[in-house]
Amino acid sequence: MNKNVLQTARRSFIAATAATVIFSVFGTAAHAAQDTLTIGLIPAEDSQAMIESSKQVIEQLERESGMKVEPFVATDYNGIIEALRAKKLDVAYLGPFSYVLASSVADVEAFAVAVTKKTGKSAYKSLIVVRTDSGIDNVDQLKDRTFAFVDPSSTSGHLFPKAGLENDGYKLDELFSRVVFSGSHDASLLAVANKKVDAAAVADRIYASAIAKGQLAEGDLKVVWSSNDIPESPMVWRKDLDPSVKEKVAKALANIKDVPWGDQGMLNGFQPTSDAAYNVVRDTAKVLNLDLRSMK
Repeated sequence: MNKNVLQTARRSFIAATAATVIFSVFGTAAHAAQDTLTIGLIPAEDSQAMIESSKQVIEQLERESGMKVEPFVATDYNGIIEALRAKKLDVAYLGPFSYVLASSVADVEAFAVAVTKKTGKSAYKSLIVVRTDSGIDNVDQLKDRTFAFVDPSSTSGHLFPKAGLENDGYKLDELFSRVVFSGSHDASLLAVANKKVDAAAVADRIYASAIAKGQLAEGDLKVVWSSNDIPESPMVWRKDLDPSVKEKVAKALANIKDVPWGDQGMLNGFQPTSDAAYNVVRDTAKVLNLDLRSMK
């Protein structure tokens, strides 16, 4: 190989190396420079109400993380799952079952759960409620009555009550005369209160919140069934989110305290969780012989 060829090869190698270094430096800088965080919120209430009830949390998250936070509320649970799968969201607040569904089709993982000052724990229950004046005192008396679930992907509004009733020996297609999906816990509660349906399955904290907010009077409804503890709704992030962003978000959430967050009540920070915490939800889905991937 002559001298000119060697010099040309050397210059090409140096240029290629320089280009790689420049691309690496600027590519890393661009990736690390993420200044906006998109966060999806499950539709426990209507979209505007959900954003409004999350306003103080979002503001604190912005201050603590130094990032602009853009909230997104879909019309149903699947809307959040689809947005995660399409990588249109960085982080999402999901119900336990909708998280299990999301993790079966998208590269996401649970990383934190809210801890509230009121309960001091990260678990809740599913309830079946009826009107107090309905004459219904137990599940047997729901025979041939109308019933509202929340959403097919709702944990406390569908999966746990359905599995619980089947475990107790009830066949839902024989128990109820008609079953509907209301779209939100609030809608289910109001459907019972307004005699649109005879009974509904809802989250205990949303029931309590509806009473606290004056949407329902204390004695309007009563509980005729309650589930075992359900692991709290997780905060979820895409696994491929930049590690520095993950660190900012986790630290920021841990420091969010003394602000109300919708039906969660007054927050006392977020504590770490993991995917394994939701195996109980997967086991419950097995009771119903659900194919998680086919549901999305």
